[in-house]
Amino acid sequence: MPTPPRRRAVLATALAVLTAATGCSVPEPRRTAPTADPAPGKPIASARARRALLMQFCAHPDDDLYFMNPDAQRLLDAGVPLVSVYVTAGEHNGRNRIAGMPETPPDRAAYSAARHQGLRQSYAVALGLPMFTPWRREALTLPGGRRAEVDTLAHGGRRVELVFLNLPMHAPRRYLAMPALWGDRALEVRTHRSAGSPVTDTDTYDYDQLVGTLAGLLARYRPTVVHTLDPDPDIQEGDDAARRRDAEQPGYSDHPDHTAVACFTWAALNRWVSDAVRDGEPIPAFTAKAFRGYYNRHWPKNLPPAVLKEKAAHLIPYGGDPDWQCGNPSGCGDYGVGGDRPLTNRKGWVRSTHHRWPTTGPALAEGPDGRLTAYGVVGLRAVRWRESAPGVWSEPADLGGGPLAPALGSAVLGDGRVLLFGIRFAALDGHGGANQREVVLLEQRSPGGPFLAWRGLGCPENLDDRGRRIGAPVAIAAPDGRVHLFVRNADKGVSTRVRATDGTWTPWRVLPGAAEVQDGLAVSLDAAGRVHLYAAGRESVRHWVDGEERAGRLPRSGSTVASAGGELYHRAPAAAKLRGPGGRNTGLDGYGGVVAARSAALGTVLLGTDTRGRVTVRLGGRSHTRTKGPAAVSAALHLGARRATVVGLGADGHPWSWRP
Repeated sequence: MPTPPRRRAVLATALAVLTAATGCSVPEPRRTAPTADPAPGKPIASARARRALLMQFCAHPDDDLYFMNPDAQRLLDAGVPLVSVYVTAGEHNGRNRIAGMPETPPDRAAYSAARHQGLRQSYAVALGLPMFTPWRREALTLPGGRRAEVDTLAHGGRRVELVFLNLPMHAPRRYLAMPALWGDRALEVRTHRSAGSPVTDTDTYDYDQLVGTLAGLLARYRPTVVHTLDPDPDIQEGDDAARRRDAEQPGYSDHPDHTAVACFTWAALNRWVSDAVRDGEPIPAFTAKAFRGYYNRHWPKNLPPAVLKEKAAHLIPYGGDPDWQCGNPSGCGDYGVGGDRPLTNRKGWVRSTHHRWPTTGPALAEGPDGRLTAYGVVGLRAVRWRESAPGVWSEPADLGGGPLAPALGSAVLGDGRVLLFGIRFAALDGHGGANQREVVLLEQRSPGGPFLAWRGLGCPENLDDRGRRIGAPVAIAAPDGRVHLFVRNADKGVSTRVRATDGTWTPWRVLPGAAEVQDGLAVSLDAAGRVHLYAAGRESVRHWVDGEERAGRLPRSGSTVASAGGELYHRAPAAAKLRGPGGRNTGLDGYGGVVAARSAALGTVLLGTDTRGRVTVRLGGRSHTRTKGPAAVSAALHLGARRATVVGLGADGHPWSWRP
């Protein structure tokens, strides 16, 4: 059981006396929120010199299985090592049972241990090993002398490490410890003992110590891909009884532990980067993805049957069964999640995988010599890669602007100058501090040349809490020279600003239409130069032309949508087939985000992933699937004069090119 939270209101002299008497350490001094320098020109660590590694940060055991798969499994299958960090012990009320089983006395230490055993079972199967394969279990000393359990298993050149910090889910007088720890600068919580763990002592954590520990783990493992939960879940109104039944926090579409741990993780990412700058080290070269949590139950499902079956299969060994003989006296999994229960659960969390900031991959621009330039977010900063020869990419050049969310929008002006749009964490400070997001712009001074200074475009929301809910920026340059910028707003509508030909911007305004839409907006121009915007709504896709909503009911979409030539491409809920104009089958089956582009020479070209997660292009009536090369974290499409080029970002943080 966690000890009661305590207030550090004791004089330093009294602390010194207490230290001498008890041997306790003096609490670490409180750090201010880490700040990343947005100025460009910092050196960035070369990802080519080391192996790719995926690192996940979860609030509870099973968050990765429910919300981060199949993305994580695809990288693991490609040979990318995985380190998964679980912040809480997952002890909940200590009852490990299936509905209909006899009641048993609560045992939090045993329930935590059973959930950890379930994770070992699931990841053993994911590595292609028998479910009850033994793991190496040991205690790891963390920064500040704290200890965590680390379980390791390797097979066939692949490796998984599970790191259990075992902070409590609950604290006396505060229902949930993680949100309280994020919001209270003086709170401390004591770690939970998990039965059978090699870590037998308990430690205390306050806000700064948890951020420091997560940043220390990042510095230890140096991941190239980071998965987190959603730090800014949707505003979600509803009756209080339904919210409590579904374990959602008041007013928002997620569990409060998910939100707090995600915020801690993004603060730790920021600290990792700022500490590297402070110490004169290169910026860590990692890409990041945040995954929606309980959001999944509020929107149409987006995984087709084959992908859903694979994802749900990872929860079967995690859930386990009371009759299994796994060798763990505390239990063989989280029994309420075993069997077909994830698929029959009315909440349907397992049936979707949504990214917090959907992106179509690197932003691309073609130079006068035909060579490509790619822009992305690495180390929470905008970077530029240049093609020195077809398929040969430079190391990243730092453009600054951080800390940025991982989605980068772009538009190319008529003279070839590039505009980049990002979402900046203007402030990310717990313990009562500010938590702000803003839209920022980086504008190229001359075609192919340097950039002007970063410029803030403000936020379509006036209040900080609402501003945290804005979506990924999407932009397009119209033939008349104006640039149209769109973002999803806190009401789940769409807000826009327009850049005039003289470089001035109109104020933010909300597009007409009361229906709520998902993030992942799609924009394109038709033959007449009109701007078409599409977004997936709850009951149908919404459509605007030149800022006015188009009447007429469109199909319902489970995934984010794509557009080319003013036309819509979408997948029906839980379907693999990608549909084009008039509902016709495009021949591109799969799941996840889709890119559509059109040129006079090539017609409409589509880019997506097949049901096995492989990058696939539909071109000239044929499908082309990429079967070799580094694993893809994201991919973008460029249409040249005579051929299509796919530029992806590998799990090592470096671009690759593929010309099908």
